[in-house]
Amino acid sequence: MLKKFINYAVPSVFAMFISSLYVIIDGIFVGQGVGNLALAAVNLVVPVSIFFFGIATMFAVGGGTLISESFGRKNIPKGISIFREAFIVLLILSFFMSFIFVVFSKKIVLILGANGNILEEANIYLKYYVMFCIPNILGIALSSFIRNDGNPRLAMLATVSGAFLNIALDYIFIFIFKWGIKGAAIATGLGQILTVLIIMLHFLLKKGHLSFGKTKLHRENILRFIVLGFPSFFMEITFSIMVFCMNLAISKIGNENQLASFGIINYLTTIIYMLLLGLSFGVQPLFSFNHGAKNYKNVSKFFKFTIISSIIINSIYFAVSYFYGYNIVGLFTKNRSILNETYIGLILFNLSFFIIGINVIQSGYYQAINNPKNSNIISFFRALLFFPITISIASYYWGLKGVWLSPLFSETFCFITWYLLLCKNWKSVLLNYCIKSIPKKQ
Repeated sequence: MLKKFINYAVPSVFAMFISSLYVIIDGIFVGQGVGNLALAAVNLVVPVSIFFFGIATMFAVGGGTLISESFGRKNIPKGISIFREAFIVLLILSFFMSFIFVVFSKKIVLILGANGNILEEANIYLKYYVMFCIPNILGIALSSFIRNDGNPRLAMLATVSGAFLNIALDYIFIFIFKWGIKGAAIATGLGQILTVLIIMLHFLLKKGHLSFGKTKLHRENILRFIVLGFPSFFMEITFSIMVFCMNLAISKIGNENQLASFGIINYLTTIIYMLLLGLSFGVQPLFSFNHGAKNYKNVSKFFKFTIISSIIINSIYFAVSYFYGYNIVGLFTKNRSILNETYIGLILFNLSFFIIGINVIQSGYYQAINNPKNSNIISFFRALLFFPITISIASYYWGLKGVWLSPLFSETFCFITWYLLLCKNWKSVLLNYCIKSIPKKQ
């Protein structure tokens, strides 16, 4: 079982690691080649990129769960039909979103909080970034689908190849062609196109069951994609809301340098968040397949492996950030004030990821076993209930340090509340069992 867990989890985690690494290198190139203002501008657009990622994962995980369950029940034709429907809907949706975001890019960055000098830079980056919305969304979704089709290594190769192309083009476009922030957006888009092209090999070479072809769209299937996949979307939007709220809080109590500082922190914490997501996505087919096959003991064991892996990943990341964080931040900026503030913020922010990891895995677990209600409750606690409250209070009393600590407070409240709800549910189940076990009088 451990070997199977490793075969699915490691390629997904490694692919996410490389993806996050190219995001960090992208940030270094932007910071060194364009400037601190550009770092702040890119950070303002982060909620949009997370929104796209959320849409892709909603259909990928929702459809992927149904595909894996169908395969677990030996119903291959149904799994293929579900894949085709999900792909068609995603293609239409991504084209529509690309058009809307390009046309209304300036209004969107204003809503995100852009002003002054940051406004124009953020507008340029967003406009060029969303031009590649279609390969962006399809690349994320198709990677998940071929993972469910038994080809996690090709999914990893596609993501890694796209990331390396992005890094190479970043250097060329920013330092040689002098395209500025526009060059960073175009490099990202071209890397995503390469990812999609490599994934297509899975279908051209017929490496699994899934294939493209004609199919009818069924409203009930589309609704099931959305219902099952919505927790993934909600989970991504949770992070987007966190970034948005933190940007607003820093704008009120800080300045452009501190926004740039948060931009660097956002780049660096992307790596741990993506690793945790990669872990959750990687084991999703194992949860879904074994749940569909009614191998509940295996589901429980895979869940334990995932939680332990999350703690190990977080421990390594925190240690590296603590001992080498100052030097790593120095790769983004030479401004001493930004450097010092960023290092302090990074360490305080990183404390929250030990709890975030557990909450993300629990949310993904419930989604994979076809229980989206519990997954949505966790995401609701994280994004809409606790975080807006904690960041308002923490930033008011402790200033910028309160902003960095607010994710730790909100995630801890979420974990405790969910644990108490589970305990209450377990007590209810146990009580009902005991009552039913009492022999009735004849």
